[in-house]
Amino acid sequence: MAPSTRDVQLTSAKASKEDADGAGEEVRLLEEYLEEVEINSSKLSGNLKRIQVRITGMTCAACSNSVEAALSGLNGVVKASVALLQNKADVIFDPSLVKDEDIKNAVEDAGFEAEIVPEPSTSYTKTNGALVGQFTIGGMTCAACVNSVEGILRTLPGVKRAVVALATSLGEVEYDPTIINKDDIVNAIEDAGFEGSFVQSNEQDKIILGVFGVSSEMDVQQLEGILCNLKGVRQFHFDRTSKELEVLFDPEVLGSRSLVDAIEGGSNGKMKLVVKNPYTRMASKDLEESSKMFKLFAASFFLSAPVIFMRVVCPRIPILYSLLLQRCGPFQMGDWLKWALVTVVQFIIGKRFYVAAGRALRNGSTNMDVLVALGTSASYFYSVYALLYGAATGFWSPTYFETSAMLITFVLFGKYLETVAKGKTSDAIKKLVELAPATATLILKDKDGNIVGERQIDALLIEPGDVLKVFPGAKVPVDGVVAWGSSYVNESMVTGESAPVLKEVNSLLIGGTINLHGLLHIQAKKVGSNTVLSQIISLVETAQMSKAPIQKFADYIASIFVPAVVSMAFLTLLGWYLAGVFGAYPETWLPENGNFFVFALMFAISVVVIACPCALGLATPTAVMVSTGVGASNGVLIKGGDALERAQKIKYVIFDKTGTLTQGKATVTDAKAFTGMDRGQFLTLVASAEAGSEHPLAKAIVEYARHFHFFDESSAAAKDGKNHEMETKYPGWLLDVSDFSALPGKGVKCFIDGKQVLVGNRKLLTENGVTIPTHAENFVVELEESAKTGVLIAYNNILIGVLGVADPLKREAAVVVEGLIKMGVNPVMVTGDNWRTARAVAKQVGIQDVRAEVMPAGKADVIHSLQKGGIVVAMVGDGINDSPALAAADVGMAIGAGTDIAIEAADFVLMRNNLEDVITAIDLSRKTFGRIRLNYVFAMAYNVVAVPVAAGVFFPWLRIKLPPWLAGACMALSSVSVVCSSLLLRRYRRPRLTTILEITIE
Repeated sequence: MAPSTRDVQLTSAKASKEDADGAGEEVRLLEEYLEEVEINSSKLSGNLKRIQVRITGMTCAACSNSVEAALSGLNGVVKASVALLQNKADVIFDPSLVKDEDIKNAVEDAGFEAEIVPEPSTSYTKTNGALVGQFTIGGMTCAACVNSVEGILRTLPGVKRAVVALATSLGEVEYDPTIINKDDIVNAIEDAGFEGSFVQSNEQDKIILGVFGVSSEMDVQQLEGILCNLKGVRQFHFDRTSKELEVLFDPEVLGSRSLVDAIEGGSNGKMKLVVKNPYTRMASKDLEESSKMFKLFAASFFLSAPVIFMRVVCPRIPILYSLLLQRCGPFQMGDWLKWALVTVVQFIIGKRFYVAAGRALRNGSTNMDVLVALGTSASYFYSVYALLYGAATGFWSPTYFETSAMLITFVLFGKYLETVAKGKTSDAIKKLVELAPATATLILKDKDGNIVGERQIDALLIEPGDVLKVFPGAKVPVDGVVAWGSSYVNESMVTGESAPVLKEVNSLLIGGTINLHGLLHIQAKKVGSNTVLSQIISLVETAQMSKAPIQKFADYIASIFVPAVVSMAFLTLLGWYLAGVFGAYPETWLPENGNFFVFALMFAISVVVIACPCALGLATPTAVMVSTGVGASNGVLIKGGDALERAQKIKYVIFDKTGTLTQGKATVTDAKAFTGMDRGQFLTLVASAEAGSEHPLAKAIVEYARHFHFFDESSAAAKDGKNHEMETKYPGWLLDVSDFSALPGKGVKCFIDGKQVLVGNRKLLTENGVTIPTHAENFVVELEESAKTGVLIAYNNILIGVLGVADPLKREAAVVVEGLIKMGVNPVMVTGDNWRTARAVAKQVGIQDVRAEVMPAGKADVIHSLQKGGIVVAMVGDGINDSPALAAADVGMAIGAGTDIAIEAADFVLMRNNLEDVITAIDLSRKTFGRIRLNYVFAMAYNVVAVPVAAGVFFPWLRIKLPPWLAGACMALSSVSVVCSSLLLRRYRRPRLTTILEITIE
């Protein structure tokens, strides 16, 4: 019988060779992190050993620090990390200098109990196979919670980087799987008092499946038996509650589709498996959290409403009021009812505030929950004390049960609205996920390649090499190439281009696009996280997780805010109480049957509640989340909040010329031979030299020569009547070339028939001793003044001709440049082309600052020269040749279609090949940070205005005070105001070409 354990370890869960080498792994970079202490490479050459020590008796950070200091002080210990929450120490040491027993003794000498934990592998090897895991973190309420969780995660052994986002309730952790696993990370989150669960990682050999048909323990054992006997399965875990199966497998032995087929077949079809999309799982968790918060709010409201009714309405209804005043034991009936209702609200519905406050204090931090628990407990326990004191002495003081109940109700209402708003901020990712189809039609073939049938499969089970059928009107399931058929495909959802694109055999297809007309057979090339759509989702998601630099200051303020508020509340209580005792204000100010302490306590509770920093922590991340989603909807992918913050300060925008300001589709417009060489021979010679180059001008020259040879009847190349299509595919008319070399910024050099051929600019020819005659120079100057590029050709050290190449400008280039100037941004054009052509092109688009004849590596130098004095410089390029310049700029903008996006070098990826998106990127950045500044006003205005009122500063003159329940309403409204303010960014519309010129500097 199969084992009944919930976790079954089949083999040692070691990384595969691919994981160990880090090949094929795309590790997402986090915006904010704390680097682990790196082990000196010279020390790694020795035979180091790693052990874990279980430590008993640690209670706080001081304990863990003392243990870590004791271990680090041992001679031979290279690295020691102590995890307080896990009660473990991770020690890497040289066994020739220190022994296991010495480490144990060092811990015990520090005053704690120690036990060496046996490890399956004790040799330490530095691995590049780090994983990036994503975890949901429930229970965070403000920036202080975020700081607490991040601090805990970063201290875990094996964790390299960690970032937590309050707005999405997500954490992203980069960790070494040989030191720590995802379960340890989840346990650390839960030990800190938060709710933690694993979402996904960048492991390529893991799959999460929903299992249908498991209804009994026998079914579970059958499932486990199938997996235990399945070759290639390393480890699995089945959750009986959620019916989710997580499987770690060897992709070289077992494919994901084979795994699903084996389980369904092994159960004789009783079990049905569905691949779980991690984003869908996250969306369901968000919905579940929102539903849970609404239920808590509704329960609190219905229990609190009678308490308010008894306090406000009943005194005006004699019959009801007389019933409430009737004695029932030591107390009145109304007192019993208030106490019973509010106790349920305080300790059952409001339990989450006590739990969260406890974990915050246990971790040495304070947050909103501490303030809520403190304020509600003060009013509740005082009210209980007042009742007991009245029953014992006959002196009845007023109670404030309604304050506690309404405060919890308002806070829960605010949290519910926040969960709803947070869900709306993730709409961009949800829409992107919906672009991918759920199923696909797999074409089945026999060993000879003959089609034998079709099968409907889950789109997440597609494997590279699969041939899929795409019907008219259906979505393309994955990235691939057309294997059969032709059709027009709508790619607007990915590239932003509205015009359908013709796809024929060998044409590339992007997953998520729509096949409009014909039937297509496509061969899958990229699946899973490697598809363009998945990369876009990943980029948007990472951007939403990132933190803008301005947020770091807000997080710091939030971390010290709560202690300051508690101190302020204590001073308010002490001040009003002492002032009353010493007669600074009359007793007529006191409530009926009240005293000085109660009078002061109400002011103190109001201060505690109103000064919550919850909204402060939401001000930036919610705006960044909405902005990145809006950008993605408009074809502008933003890497994160720091990119947005830099972009709104841009003063210079540097444009590459070819492919950026121009269409990148160069054409030969003029061809002139000077030595009497036959035109066909001349073009054959030039095309043969340029055929090995990837430069756009080279391709234009080869295409021009090919067209001349096969469509010009005077061409000798057509005399044999060869098939034109075959000649296009196999250009046998080209001459044999030897010693070919491409010289960046100059041209190409090669040998044909033993004689040197040079094709390029003046510099190339003069460096090789070729003289340029006056008539040739005049012809080149004439081309350059017409915004064309002159290409000079020398054969056997003699100039034989010149070609004129033109690259048309993009139709929107001039308008965009003028719009940037109106926005206060200075446009600059940088090109490797000659000065005359550069100036001619710049004049057409309206750019005054031109840097020509700049080598590709020199573009970064131009950027550095403009960055002096802290000026923010943006670079707009094609994202491939301009990668060094994009990286050197403060803001890199890669412009191009979906399959060519330059994620690594650029901060903004402009999906559409349209310069209007440069305007959109800058304008959206400015509006986003304008919204963030407004959010901080909302976050702080309630505090700045209401805290003095809550503390009673104006009471002596205006008799104005802020009851605690109203303070709770203001606190909740501050968070709601911030989130709603950020959501208004969803109404953003990118500037139209007709209105760009109306933009003025504010």
